[in-house]
Amino acid sequence: MGETIRNILITGKPGRGKTTLIKKLAGELADLRPRGFYTEEIREGGKRKGFAIKGLDGRQRGILAHVDIKSPFRVGRYGVDVEGFEGFLYEIGDELFSGGIILIDEIGKMECFSKRFVEIIKRCLGVDIPFVATVSEKGGGFIGEIKRRSDVIIVSLTPENRDSMPERITRLIEEILRV
Repeated sequence: MGETIRNILITGKPGRGKTTLIKKLAGELADLRPRGFYTEEIREGGKRKGFAIKGLDGRQRGILAHVDIKSPFRVGRYGVDVEGFEGFLYEIGDELFSGGIILIDEIGKMECFSKRFVEIIKRCLGVDIPFVATVSEKGGGFIGEIKRRSDVIIVSLTPENRDSMPERITRLIEEILRV
């Protein structure tokens, strides 16, 4: 007998609306008391300069990466503030597991520099509540590992299915909760 699917990973090319989908799901699934966080672009003068991280409830926020951050952890032109990100993760703490669903945007290279983040994602994948996360379309190591899990369904977000995806994900979550 196969493992029960409890985890939904949303993938897709950059700019397809993965973050928007997570925020929309948080609103539509408010009765489940969603916990989690999302990343948001930092723009200055019309140009992307970095990425902020924000709790779904708006209380926690921080900088994940920025062109002005000097760090040995880099993705492209962005320096990743691993220490600051881990501080954000400590602030969220066990509260992440106190709702009826966990929503995280995103599991990507920047985030995976943090050992704490990787441990949190492993824990999210193993809890008895639905876990929905966006994940890099490409990526080996930990990213590839979680995409190969038998208790995960991977959904690809495209321009063609973007409008119907909130309803599709909501139906999948309802099925998970019935099991």
